[in-house]
Order: sequence, then C-alpha cells, then structure tokens
Amino acid sequence: MKSVAAAARSLRKRPFRVSIEGNIGSGKSTCIKFFDKFDNVETHAEPLHEWRDVSGHNLLGLMYSDMHKWTFAFQHYVHLSRLKIQISPPAHPGITVKMFERSVQNSRYCFVHNAKKQNFLEDAEYQVLSTWFDYSEKNLDIDLDLIVYLKTTPQVVWDRMAKRGRAEESEVPLEYLQQVHDSYENWLSAPNVGCEVLTIDADRNLDCVKDDLQRYTYKILGGNHTN
Repeated sequence: MKSVAAAARSLRKRPFRVSIEGNIGSGKSTCIKFFDKFDNVETHAEPLHEWRDVSGHNLLGLMYSDMHKWTFAFQHYVHLSRLKIQISPPAHPGITVKMFERSVQNSRYCFVHNAKKQNFLEDAEYQVLSTWFDYSEKNLDIDLDLIVYLKTTPQVVWDRMAKRGRAEESEVPLEYLQQVHDSYENWLSAPNVGCEVLTIDADRNLDCVKDDLQRYTYKILGGNHTN
C-alpha cells in the first residue's frame, strides 16, 4: 500500500533531492559550496546559526557541553530545522535540484540512534523522537533521491576539527567521532536506505575531492531524472 508521501509524489513535481552526508569535518560545507555555481541548484548548508541562537540559547554548545542533559532538546530542534529545509518549496521555478547538508533521515538513523546507544537519551525520549520521525515519513514527502557520502576515518576528521577551531567542537572526543562514523556505516550499508548512495573518499585532500565532485556532477545533479 502506498504511503501518503508516495501518493503526494505521484501528484506533483518536486526538485531532485540530494543530501550531502558525512562525519563532522568531512567536507560537507565545501561540497555544498562547489554546487553553488549552478543556477538550477538550491543549496542549504547546515543551519548552525539557528542552532546557536534559539531565542538566545546556543543549543549546539549546550548539547556538546552536556550530551546527557541536552541531546533530546537539540535533536528535537534539529529535526524541525531539517524538515523545513527538506520539504519547503524551491525559491523559484527554475530550481530542479535541492541539495542540503545532512537530512531528516540522518538525524533519525545516525545521530538519534547513536545517542540512544550511548545512553544520551532515555528510552522515553528516544521513543518520542522516533515517533516524530515516523509521523514525518508517513505524512510528508521527505524522500531523498541521492545521498553523497563523504567517507572519512575518525582520526582524520578529529585532526581537521582541531585545526578549524570551532568553539563548540573543542570538547568533542575522538571516541564520539568514531561513534558517529560507525552509525553512518551501519545506516548507509543497510539494504533499505531508500535511495542510491554515492560514496566519495574524503580522507584525501580537497582538490581530489573536488575532482570527484566534478566527475560525478551529472549523477549528483540528477542526470536524466524526471519528476
């Protein structure tokens, strides 16, 4: 039986949706910026500015400072902000590709799953977040058409984080990056991801990654995809 979302997709056109996925420091922002030059592509970086100022509260900083206390509130807000990006109509009719940094699916199957596994969430909190996602999946068209996975090793991204010096990330241990990496691997290797996954080796230097983005541009921007 078709879901409400599947039925909605068959009744209206929407842009080809591409989620840029990867660990902290894997190069997602760079990837997003690479595609800014295309007039038919609408890009959305991760809304860090929103997470840092929720009516004056830095939820991102609070979450990293005490994951047991703040993960539930943070992931609730993350789901909302990703949902708004993912399902909002394009800015103008010429947009045929919508590209964003991480997805609603990422929140559920990577970060929320890991938070439960590491006991950052109580079971009741986990069930609330899972139900929120299940409702979105059933009643809204949140489907992805392609995932570009910037695959890295935890040590590499940990070194990059130290160099870029974001205040909120200063307390992030290597162990946490390993947990996120494992969650990504488990999620994107599952048979029911829901779309094609294009994996790019992002341990390499930036020029090599950009070469791959150039090589796969046709695929990443939907190829012969028709709505």
